[in-house]
Amino acid sequence: MKHRLQFAGKKLIRMAVLLLGVSLAAFVLMSLSPLDPLQTNIGQTALGSMSAEQIDKLNAYWGVDTPAAERYLNWLSGVLHGDFGTSLLYRQPVLTVIGQRLAASVGILTAAWLLSGVLGLTLGVLAGAFHGRLPDRLIRGYCLLISSTPAFWLAIVLMLIFSVWLGWLPIGLSVPIGMEQAAVSVADRVRHAILPVLTLSITGVANIALHTREKMIDVLASDYVFFARARGESTRSIVLRHGLRGVALPALTLQFGSISEIIGGSVLVEQVFSYPGLGQAAVTAGLGGDLPLLLGITVITAAVVFAGNLIADLLYGVIDPRIRRGAARGL
Repeated sequence: MKHRLQFAGKKLIRMAVLLLGVSLAAFVLMSLSPLDPLQTNIGQTALGSMSAEQIDKLNAYWGVDTPAAERYLNWLSGVLHGDFGTSLLYRQPVLTVIGQRLAASVGILTAAWLLSGVLGLTLGVLAGAFHGRLPDRLIRGYCLLISSTPAFWLAIVLMLIFSVWLGWLPIGLSVPIGMEQAAVSVADRVRHAILPVLTLSITGVANIALHTREKMIDVLASDYVFFARARGESTRSIVLRHGLRGVALPALTLQFGSISEIIGGSVLVEQVFSYPGLGQAAVTAGLGGDLPLLLGITVITAAVVFAGNLIADLLYGVIDPRIRRGAARGL
């Protein structure tokens, strides 16, 4: 337990440094953006009809006339005191906006993450068990095709098939259009989430499946599997008893590492389906020059990704007790 606490403490220190670097990088990129928040949100025509005093007030509101270093230090000081600032577009606290959007996204992100992990592990194990045969070639071809397919293009194709041609699922949004919040049922939300979840899970399968396949091939070519075959164990028994144990740690690493891919893919997928989640809020904040909201989303999503990797590292000792002490000391 002591070693685990030390390990977790070192990881948390690394996370703090990482979040600082991520926030600084996002701030610099936002500051270098050619987009003018006044022209983007107000329009050139409206600006032309305003007085100099009104324009000065708008510049002060959007922070255009404040030095970049001062803006970042003021934001960082507020974050250290638990205040992420106020969204310039939504005129609400950043944490409130993120909480609302995250509540809409967490369902599709979790479902897509779990589904892609289960499918990726299953396909990878099957491909490795049937190495060189038809199932392996089909699964490998599918993974190579999907890994080269953009998420937004796949989202458009699925929308065209299931929403436009067949009419089975809604085109977009998270709830039916024109329906009151109290009248929205769980079934309505599930129907609107099916296509985003399907898109994210399909695109997330390939990486896990291909890596699991390679590891399964290595496990099945090992000496202890050779002796297991000599003892008369069936292929099914070898895969379940020896193969799954051999691919568990790599699969766990890839599964938790894929959190960043799921979150990144949701930005494009939510735009295609007009799903009011965290990804769409990030795009709106970036294009609208809402620096506090964009920095808040960047820091929180980076923390979620880091937390996923930390959980994976801590679970290593649960799955394989041999590395429990050594990994804790070494890392």
